[in-house]
Amino acid sequence: MIKVVIVDDDSFIRESLKVLVGMDPDIQVTGAAGDGGEALKLLESGAEADIVLMDIRMPGINGVEGTRLIKQRYPQAAVLMLTTFDDDEYIIEALKGGASGYLLKNIPPDRIIQGIKTVHEGNMLIHPDIARKLANFLQPAAGNTSPCPLESYGLTKTEQSVVKAIAEGHSNKEIAAELFLSEGTVKNYITEILSKLRLRDRTQIAIFYLKNGR
Repeated sequence: MIKVVIVDDDSFIRESLKVLVGMDPDIQVTGAAGDGGEALKLLESGAEADIVLMDIRMPGINGVEGTRLIKQRYPQAAVLMLTTFDDDEYIIEALKGGASGYLLKNIPPDRIIQGIKTVHEGNMLIHPDIARKLANFLQPAAGNTSPCPLESYGLTKTEQSVVKAIAEGHSNKEIAAELFLSEGTVKNYITEILSKLRLRDRTQIAIFYLKNGR
Protein backbone atom coordinates (compact mmCIF):
# COMPACT_ATOMS: atom_id res chain seq x y z
CA MET A 1 0.00 0.00 0.00
CA ILE A 2 1.42 3.37 -1.08
CA LYS A 3 0.79 6.02 1.57
CA VAL A 4 0.20 9.50 0.17
CA VAL A 5 -0.14 12.96 1.74
CA ILE A 6 -1.79 15.59 -0.46
CA VAL A 7 -0.78 19.25 -0.19
CA ASP A 8 -2.77 21.99 -1.96
CA ASP A 9 -4.11 25.35 -0.76
CA ASP A 10 -7.32 24.95 -2.81
CA SER A 11 -9.67 22.92 -0.64
CA PHE A 12 -11.75 21.78 -3.61
CA ILE A 13 -8.70 20.44 -5.44
CA ARG A 14 -7.38 18.93 -2.22
CA GLU A 15 -10.60 17.04 -1.52
CA SER A 16 -10.97 16.02 -5.17
CA LEU A 17 -7.46 14.59 -5.17
CA LYS A 18 -8.18 12.70 -1.96
CA VAL A 19 -11.14 11.01 -3.62
CA LEU A 20 -9.38 10.45 -6.95
CA VAL A 21 -6.14 9.08 -5.56
CA GLY A 22 -7.86 7.12 -2.80
CA MET A 23 -9.95 5.19 -5.31
CA ASP A 24 -6.90 3.22 -6.40
CA PRO A 25 -6.66 -0.02 -4.39
CA ASP A 26 -2.87 0.32 -4.09
CA ILE A 27 -2.95 3.82 -2.57
CA GLN A 28 -3.97 5.09 0.86
CA VAL A 29 -4.33 8.83 1.48
CA THR A 30 -3.00 9.35 5.00
CA GLY A 31 -3.47 13.10 5.24
CA ALA A 32 -4.05 16.42 3.48
CA ALA A 33 -2.64 19.88 4.11
CA GLY A 34 -3.03 23.43 2.84
CA ASP A 35 0.67 24.30 2.55
CA GLY A 36 4.16 22.94 3.12
CA GLY A 37 4.17 23.88 6.79
CA GLU A 38 0.93 22.02 7.49
CA ALA A 39 2.31 19.01 5.60
CA LEU A 40 5.41 18.98 7.79
CA LYS A 41 3.23 19.14 10.93
CA LEU A 42 1.19 16.20 9.62
CA LEU A 43 4.32 14.11 9.26
CA GLU A 44 5.57 15.21 12.67
CA SER A 45 2.25 14.13 14.18
CA GLY A 46 2.69 10.61 12.83
CA ALA A 47 1.07 10.63 9.37
CA GLU A 48 2.96 8.17 7.19
CA ALA A 49 3.94 9.19 3.67
CA ASP A 50 5.75 7.31 0.94
CA ILE A 51 4.76 10.09 -1.45
CA VAL A 52 3.92 13.73 -0.78
CA LEU A 53 1.84 15.11 -3.66
CA MET A 54 2.71 18.80 -3.43
CA ASP A 55 1.37 21.89 -5.16
CA ILE A 56 4.08 24.44 -5.99
CA ARG A 57 2.45 27.85 -5.57
CA MET A 58 0.76 28.19 -2.18
CA PRO A 59 0.47 30.98 0.39
CA GLY A 60 2.39 30.36 3.57
CA ILE A 61 5.12 27.81 2.94
CA ASN A 62 5.06 27.06 -0.78
CA GLY A 63 5.88 23.78 -2.46
CA VAL A 64 9.54 24.58 -3.07
CA GLU A 65 10.29 25.41 0.57
CA GLY A 66 7.97 22.66 1.76
CA THR A 67 9.93 20.15 -0.30
CA ARG A 68 13.22 21.27 1.25
CA LEU A 69 11.82 21.04 4.78
CA ILE A 70 10.26 17.62 4.28
CA LYS A 71 13.31 16.13 2.57
CA GLN A 72 15.55 17.42 5.36
CA ARG A 73 13.42 15.80 8.06
CA TYR A 74 11.97 12.83 6.17
CA PRO A 75 14.39 11.92 3.35
CA GLN A 76 12.63 8.59 2.78
CA ALA A 77 9.46 10.40 1.62
CA ALA A 78 9.40 11.16 -2.10
CA VAL A 79 7.91 14.51 -3.12
CA LEU A 80 6.00 14.72 -6.40
CA MET A 81 5.10 18.23 -7.50
CA LEU A 82 1.60 18.71 -8.91
CA THR A 83 0.83 22.11 -10.36
CA THR A 84 -1.20 24.10 -12.87
CA PHE A 85 1.87 26.23 -13.49
CA ASP A 86 4.39 25.04 -16.04
CA ASP A 87 6.87 27.28 -14.27
CA ASP A 88 10.41 26.18 -15.00
CA GLU A 89 12.08 28.25 -12.28
CA TYR A 90 9.86 26.84 -9.51
CA ILE A 91 10.20 23.30 -10.86
CA ILE A 92 13.98 23.50 -11.02
CA GLU A 93 14.15 24.85 -7.47
CA ALA A 94 11.87 22.04 -6.27
CA LEU A 95 14.07 19.44 -7.98
CA LYS A 96 17.16 20.98 -6.41
CA GLY A 97 15.38 20.72 -3.06
CA GLY A 98 14.85 16.99 -3.48
CA ALA A 99 11.58 16.57 -5.42
CA SER A 100 11.39 13.40 -7.50
CA GLY A 101 9.55 15.05 -10.36
CA TYR A 102 6.43 16.95 -11.30
CA LEU A 103 3.07 16.58 -13.00
CA LEU A 104 0.65 19.18 -14.33
CA LYS A 105 -2.86 19.17 -12.89
CA ASN A 106 -4.47 19.19 -16.32
CA ILE A 107 -3.31 15.67 -17.16
CA PRO A 108 -5.82 12.78 -17.08
CA PRO A 109 -6.51 11.38 -13.57
CA ASP A 110 -5.03 7.99 -14.41
CA ARG A 111 -1.69 9.64 -15.20
CA ILE A 112 -1.60 11.23 -11.75
CA ILE A 113 -2.07 7.81 -10.17
CA GLN A 114 0.52 6.30 -12.52
CA GLY A 115 2.92 9.12 -11.64
CA ILE A 116 2.59 8.31 -7.95
CA LYS A 117 3.32 4.65 -8.63
CA THR A 118 6.22 5.48 -10.92
CA VAL A 119 7.93 7.62 -8.28
CA HIS A 120 7.21 5.02 -5.60
CA GLU A 121 9.05 2.44 -7.74
CA GLY A 122 12.17 4.60 -7.59
CA ASN A 123 11.83 6.45 -10.88
CA MET A 124 11.89 10.18 -11.44
CA LEU A 125 9.37 12.18 -13.45
CA ILE A 126 11.24 14.99 -15.16
CA HIS A 127 10.17 16.12 -18.61
CA PRO A 128 13.14 16.14 -21.05
CA ASP A 129 12.74 19.89 -21.62
CA ILE A 130 13.03 20.54 -17.87
CA ALA A 131 16.02 18.18 -17.63
CA ARG A 132 17.80 20.11 -20.36
CA LYS A 133 17.03 23.45 -18.75
CA LEU A 134 18.16 22.09 -15.38
CA ALA A 135 21.41 20.92 -16.96
CA ASN A 136 21.96 24.33 -18.57
CA PHE A 137 21.10 26.07 -15.29
CA LEU A 138 23.78 24.05 -13.52
CA GLN A 139 26.51 24.64 -16.09
CA PRO A 140 29.53 26.49 -14.63
CA ALA A 141 29.64 30.20 -15.33
CA ALA A 142 32.12 31.44 -17.93
CA GLY A 143 35.63 31.33 -16.58
CA ASN A 144 34.82 28.77 -13.89
CA THR A 145 36.56 25.44 -13.67
CA SER A 146 35.07 22.77 -15.95
CA PRO A 147 33.10 19.97 -14.32
CA CYS A 148 35.26 17.17 -12.93
CA PRO A 149 34.88 13.69 -14.48
CA LEU A 150 32.98 11.20 -12.36
CA GLU A 151 36.04 9.06 -11.69
CA SER A 152 37.69 12.01 -9.94
CA TYR A 153 35.09 11.57 -7.18
CA GLY A 154 36.27 8.03 -6.53
CA LEU A 155 33.39 6.36 -8.37
CA THR A 156 34.06 2.97 -9.91
CA LYS A 157 33.00 2.23 -13.50
CA THR A 158 29.92 0.40 -12.26
CA GLU A 159 29.02 3.23 -9.89
CA GLN A 160 29.36 5.70 -12.78
CA SER A 161 26.99 3.54 -14.83
CA VAL A 162 24.50 3.54 -11.95
CA VAL A 163 24.72 7.33 -11.66
CA LYS A 164 24.06 7.73 -15.39
CA ALA A 165 21.11 5.34 -15.27
CA ILE A 166 19.57 7.19 -12.32
CA ALA A 167 19.91 10.48 -14.20
CA GLU A 168 18.10 8.90 -17.15
CA GLY A 169 15.20 8.06 -14.83
CA HIS A 170 15.65 4.29 -14.57
CA SER A 171 14.34 2.40 -11.55
CA ASN A 172 16.50 0.05 -9.48
CA LYS A 173 14.90 -2.91 -11.25
CA GLU A 174 15.76 -1.50 -14.66
CA ILE A 175 19.31 -0.68 -13.57
CA ALA A 176 19.74 -4.20 -12.23
CA ALA A 177 18.61 -5.71 -15.54
CA GLU A 178 20.81 -3.38 -17.58
CA LEU A 179 23.95 -4.03 -15.52
CA PHE A 180 23.22 -7.71 -14.78
CA LEU A 181 23.05 -7.12 -11.04
CA SER A 182 20.51 -7.92 -8.32
CA GLU A 183 18.28 -5.11 -7.07
CA GLY A 184 19.90 -5.48 -3.65
CA THR A 185 23.31 -4.91 -5.19
CA VAL A 186 22.05 -1.81 -7.00
CA LYS A 187 20.73 -0.45 -3.69
CA ASN A 188 24.14 -1.08 -2.12
CA TYR A 189 25.82 0.78 -4.98
CA ILE A 190 23.45 3.73 -4.53
CA THR A 191 24.19 3.86 -0.81
CA GLU A 192 27.92 3.92 -1.58
CA ILE A 193 27.46 6.59 -4.25
CA LEU A 194 25.50 8.82 -1.87
CA SER A 195 28.26 8.44 0.69
CA LYS A 196 31.08 9.22 -1.76
CA LEU A 197 29.33 12.22 -3.27
CA ARG A 198 27.87 13.40 0.05
CA LEU A 199 24.40 13.57 -1.43
CA ARG A 200 20.99 12.93 0.12
CA ASP A 201 18.92 11.06 -2.47
CA ARG A 202 18.67 9.86 -6.07
CA THR A 203 17.29 13.21 -7.27
CA GLN A 204 20.51 14.86 -6.14
CA ILE A 205 22.46 12.10 -7.90
CA ALA A 206 20.65 12.96 -11.13
CA ILE A 207 21.36 16.67 -10.70
CA PHE A 208 24.99 15.87 -9.92
CA TYR A 209 25.26 13.88 -13.15
CA LEU A 210 23.66 16.66 -15.20
CA LYS A 211 26.26 19.04 -13.81
CA ASN A 212 29.35 16.81 -13.91
CA GLY A 213 28.85 13.66 -15.88
CA ARG A 214 27.91 14.58 -19.40
